[in-house]
Amino acid sequence: MSLLVVGLSHRSAPVSVLERASLAAGTQAKLLQDTLAAEPATEAAVLATCNRIELYADVDKFHAGVAELSTLLAQHSGVGLDELTPYLYVHYEDRAVHHLFSVACGLDSMVVGEGQILGQIKDALALGQETHTAGRLLNDLFQQALRVGKRAHSETGIDRAGQSLVTFGLQQLAGGADPAVWAGGKRALVIGAGSMSSLAAATLARTGVSEIVVANRTRARADRLVEILHQADGTGVRAQAVEMSAVADELTRADVVVSCTGATGLVLTAEAVAGALGVTFDAAVEAPAVTVTAAPADLDQHAAWVENGSAASAASAAVTTARVTVPAQSTGPVRLALLDLAMPRDIDGAAHRIDGVRLVDIESLAEASADAPMAADVDQVRTIVADEVAAFGAAQRAAHVAPTVVALRTMAADVVAGEIARLDGRLPDLNEKQRAEITQTVRRVVDKLLHAPTVRVKQLASEPGGAGYADALRELFDLDPQTVAAVSRADLNDPNRGRS
Repeated sequence: MSLLVVGLSHRSAPVSVLERASLAAGTQAKLLQDTLAAEPATEAAVLATCNRIELYADVDKFHAGVAELSTLLAQHSGVGLDELTPYLYVHYEDRAVHHLFSVACGLDSMVVGEGQILGQIKDALALGQETHTAGRLLNDLFQQALRVGKRAHSETGIDRAGQSLVTFGLQQLAGGADPAVWAGGKRALVIGAGSMSSLAAATLARTGVSEIVVANRTRARADRLVEILHQADGTGVRAQAVEMSAVADELTRADVVVSCTGATGLVLTAEAVAGALGVTFDAAVEAPAVTVTAAPADLDQHAAWVENGSAASAASAAVTTARVTVPAQSTGPVRLALLDLAMPRDIDGAAHRIDGVRLVDIESLAEASADAPMAADVDQVRTIVADEVAAFGAAQRAAHVAPTVVALRTMAADVVAGEIARLDGRLPDLNEKQRAEITQTVRRVVDKLLHAPTVRVKQLASEPGGAGYADALRELFDLDPQTVAAVSRADLNDPNRGRS
């Protein structure tokens, strides 16, 4: 196994970089195809969410793999490699497995413990299978990550620490009040009808808003979401769908707006928000600048971090400072609450400065979640992840020797068949019962001779550094490498493998 992951997330990059580096669905498929076409990679999968982009690959060369995957991420994200590199992290082999399992459990999420990431990992696997870029390693890896994530949520109380971004965002909008009390009787506008917007609409309905209006570029999807809301039990919420062209009018009647679309530009400008409230907005007023930190690095440093076993601490490397502009938050009574869950952002950040507006976006959620208390169950989840990483590594190493064992037993069966055929020629008068007994005896002898070494080689191969036992077995028994490779290909092409 030579698993490599190169990526960036809310933990390594500012939101301004993340939103520019976002990948559309069509871009993800092209990225996978280009990755597979690159020389170092034989498999590829991409995990792209609102706050992370990660490219996974099975590579045969580490340094070339890091360089190629980093270049491909830059090309497809539209952010130059020089600008993107300081924010990239690299994980290799067991560390890459540990990273994905941690992500699946919600340990690496903006809101620790949130469960929505499991659906996004499932989507990443489905795309890899659909594009035929996920082979045996990545199928096994992502399937196991889903199982580990489900185990963490079922065996621990991580759900007590975890929430969806929607729930956490509504809590921030409520400003410390009970969200159910704060939302009671409010009129909500949901822009978008994708998975995050659907989650937002369902959460708003459960929280107690009186009415939800759904606007989407494709009206049929908005109608479908409204139908689902009407079918939900116990909410009693009124829901209707409108065209995107009606957003400006609906904004004048809304108390809460949640936006999460795939648009590449702003859906709501600060001027549109101000106009809906009947106030003026002076775009010329400059916001104060604040200092933030970023961790620069080049690809050679990435490689050094991994080889020295310190990739996880890359963010703590020598840092540099940069000046960015952050708008000041308005201080008056809240007339319109805006929750922007899109990446890139849907709502102009300058809306912060409009009197009567409270805006919560991905960036402010990241800042708020950094101070959120961690549940005691997090340590238990970390133990689960460590155990599962060890088990996965052992299983992969054992699987590496399996084709050699199959080839050995195939060779032994051929030897038995040849000797029985020779015996038939020398003793043609044997009856069927005698022949069957002799055949069975020879097979038992061969099986007993092979049993101990094949069981032992599987045990040894599952241990760290055990990959060489397969090579030793091939040498000792003079196995044809082509036969072993044929067994591996047959296993890889099994249509039932890697699917659940």
